[in-house]
Amino acid sequence: MISVKAPGKLYIAGEYAVVETGYPAIIVALDQFVTVSINQADTIGSIVSSQFEENSIYWRREDGKMVFDNRDNPFHYILSAIRVTETYAKTLHKQLGVYHLTVESDLDAADGRKYGLGSSAAVTVATIKALCAFYELPVTADKLFKLAAIAHFDIQGNGSLGDIAASVYGGWIAYRSFDREWLKLAKENYSFTSLLNQPWPGLEIEPLTPPADLKLMVGWTGSPASTSHLVDHVALNKAERQEAYEHFLANSKACLNEMISGFRAQDLDKIQHQLTVNRKLLNQLEAFTHTQIETPLLAQLCNIAESFGGAAKTSGAGGGDCGIALMRVQNDLPALTTAWRDVGIRPLAFNVYFERDDVK
Repeated sequence: MISVKAPGKLYIAGEYAVVETGYPAIIVALDQFVTVSINQADTIGSIVSSQFEENSIYWRREDGKMVFDNRDNPFHYILSAIRVTETYAKTLHKQLGVYHLTVESDLDAADGRKYGLGSSAAVTVATIKALCAFYELPVTADKLFKLAAIAHFDIQGNGSLGDIAASVYGGWIAYRSFDREWLKLAKENYSFTSLLNQPWPGLEIEPLTPPADLKLMVGWTGSPASTSHLVDHVALNKAERQEAYEHFLANSKACLNEMISGFRAQDLDKIQHQLTVNRKLLNQLEAFTHTQIETPLLAQLCNIAESFGGAAKTSGAGGGDCGIALMRVQNDLPALTTAWRDVGIRPLAFNVYFERDDVK
């Protein structure tokens, strides 16, 4: 049996601006995982997820294609990951097989509500890693990112793909998104091999080392949010306020460049200051696009963390899900988590996950 895992993620800063080509964000991988396992099958394969046990898929292969017994299923990202990886396998003249694929996830609450940790990205990455092992395909981190980005973008159609980068590379990363319009054209005009092997315009992924006294705290509001819906809402409304949006982009880039330099210099004061700046920028974006990013409960999360000496903001698209706080290890962290609980925020005891041996 082959079994691999991919971590979830949280955005630290740079949300919304990062969907524009070349604009930076900082993202962190967490020690909560999607695990994908593959077993060789004879004639009938299956795809089973602990999240959707009642919708397990059974399939067979006919003339090199997967044929399903039930078409109405929630496994879109898994199926896209399979399509992309098997396309890669065919470029290397691998014989396609039949298998049982099983998915287990830590990225949701026990009642099925999502934490907002990028489960669709993690399952895409884990599925591709598992199939590359199954088919014995050569895969570097860069190639894994490209395979997963293609598979994920085929389904979601928007977003920066930064969550894919976090699941692939682990740890803290500075991420600048590639040109998605270029990818659409490149898929039509380049061979699959050429698409994987050439540089992607605008793409930059830089590992970051956090200061030793930085502690990442995560709080969950218990209210899931739809990233795709929120990103689309901002995109629709930014056209009416193009000047304000361009101002937001320029300020976000300046803020993130300063924050990244803070990581390089191990300057926690600088990192915290720029996180507070980024929170204000997102509040301005919220105002002129009429999109609720910082909900009242997320605002409480941030204000409480600031009262304990930290810097805090929403994580990801906002509208619910998680907020993050960058604290000093010397701060009274138990008192902070108690204060969060008192207002209905659930502290999540997650740690940063650094990729080690799975993919180099």
